[in-house]
Amino acid sequence: MTSQMIMRIEQQMLAHLDNRQMKQLHAVLSACIQETCPQPDADHIQLFLAAKRVEGCSGKTIRYYDSTLRNVLSSIGKDVLQITTDDLRLYLDSYQSNRAAGKTTIDNIRRILSSFFAWLEDEDYILKSPVRRIHKVKTCKTVKETYSDEALEIMRDHCENSRDLALIDLLASTGMRVGELVLLNRDDIDFTNRECVVLGKGNKQRKVYFDARAKIHLQNYLHGRTDDNPALFVSLQKPHNRLQIRGIEIRLHELGKKLKLCRIHPHKFRRTLATMAIDKGMPIEQVQQLLGHQSVDTTLQYAMVNQANVKQSHKKFIG
Repeated sequence: MTSQMIMRIEQQMLAHLDNRQMKQLHAVLSACIQETCPQPDADHIQLFLAAKRVEGCSGKTIRYYDSTLRNVLSSIGKDVLQITTDDLRLYLDSYQSNRAAGKTTIDNIRRILSSFFAWLEDEDYILKSPVRRIHKVKTCKTVKETYSDEALEIMRDHCENSRDLALIDLLASTGMRVGELVLLNRDDIDFTNRECVVLGKGNKQRKVYFDARAKIHLQNYLHGRTDDNPALFVSLQKPHNRLQIRGIEIRLHELGKKLKLCRIHPHKFRRTLATMAIDKGMPIEQVQQLLGHQSVDTTLQYAMVNQANVKQSHKKFIG
């Protein structure tokens, strides 16, 4: 397309320019069109992902961004620099209809597109992001469940081994992510100060703290181990490999099924801790630090205010 455009311009200028001038015109046209037209081999998604990696995004996040963006561009079928707001709106509407996707899923895609096109704008690939006029999707806020004190005690009482008991206590008292827990080694635990340093999202380190009960149960578990694996938690069967996220999820699910407890999973311990901390008066900024959130809004989404306390406050202040 570029060479044909240059040829048409040169044909129209043949009667007005000599050979030397025509050669100069050809050079100028080639240089200008090359600057203004997007390069076919430029992978803007790859460049964007490289920028996100430099910013510290995790591998999991990078893969999610990559698959989402490539699905969008493949579906729209246009050069990334030519995509309009209408193209993106139609894609989101089609995606929601064809896949019966929820509003949260659609807004996640919108946020990724917003980040990508804002980056293209900042890097001067485009003049203005087409996502600017696509507003945040309104989602229904549901009350997410937390563990009751009774449920936690039932789980502790019915653990069949010291590992599972220590695991539950550590998740319950620290509020750490299960992905952070499986990376811990024995040497990472400071029993004297009842704390440890975990590696969170974006490769950011932070301190988390555990209570006396978790300390005792964790020490009992480690003292009873006969393997030499440096991992804090390992499988019960030989060769005692490091416990993985899926292994913990399955173990907790089986425990919940046996005890007839609803939806037992690792992340619920984290939400329970956040709710308990806020309910007892811990400043939200400290809860944010404890959980390793970048935004206070994320922390507030995790924590559910105890409705019993809301009722008591209503009686006290309103009557």
